[in-house]
Amino acid sequence: MTSIVAVTGAGSGIGRASALALLAAGARVFALDQNPAGLVALADAAAAESNDPPALTTIVCDVTSSDDIGRAFDSIHGHSTTLNGLVLSAGILRTGRLESMNSSDFDALFAVNVRGLWLCAQAAVPFLRAAAQADEPARIVNLASIAGLRHKINSGAYAATKASVIALTKVMAVELAEYGILVNAVAPATVDTPMVAPHLNAGANTGYKTSGTSPLGRIAQPEDVAAVISFLLGPQANYVTGTVIPVDGGTSAAFVPK
Repeated sequence: MTSIVAVTGAGSGIGRASALALLAAGARVFALDQNPAGLVALADAAAAESNDPPALTTIVCDVTSSDDIGRAFDSIHGHSTTLNGLVLSAGILRTGRLESMNSSDFDALFAVNVRGLWLCAQAAVPFLRAAAQADEPARIVNLASIAGLRHKINSGAYAATKASVIALTKVMAVELAEYGILVNAVAPATVDTPMVAPHLNAGANTGYKTSGTSPLGRIAQPEDVAAVISFLLGPQANYVTGTVIPVDGGTSAAFVPK
């Protein structure tokens, strides 16, 4: 398992579940989130799950701010001489028809989901390059979405951001391969997270609906996605790069007529 990992969006949802799974596996985790309360709750949960003090450092960071990102990675470098892994989980959801969506929501989606992800990857690459070894590559795991593969009405801008994440993942994987850095993405469908919870029922003003219950008979829990992220950070995935793994319980495998 990758031993020193930074996780963005670690204050809730998939980022939080990933941070806790990595801590449980013995990794040292740097948890980044713009919400201080979420980071405090993460630290409390980590402490409750272990008899030993968790190897966790929390850092308040807004991924839309290049200054914040610079300070965050300077802080990581100050605490550790190496960084083996990066999980880019910070994201937001805004819904609405493209014809009527306001530009501030559109811009916010791209600022967090695409530009923020790219800026964090860019800041981390020098540390990941320094840590990568022939028998132990460094790793980046991006949070994409089934929406980036199978687009949906009433959330076209969000889908566009996740399609962008998929494109960045594939190109980054090839560009960074020579440095021993693996880059992959996970693509969940509906996950029971605070971001998704308000949208589990159709919005009265947007008509947006989640993908809902999968063919397996439930929606995903954050831990389902965190488990695949952990796999991509581990030695079993040493020859896996440039991939996008659906974590959707079969949701995108075939169309189910209503």
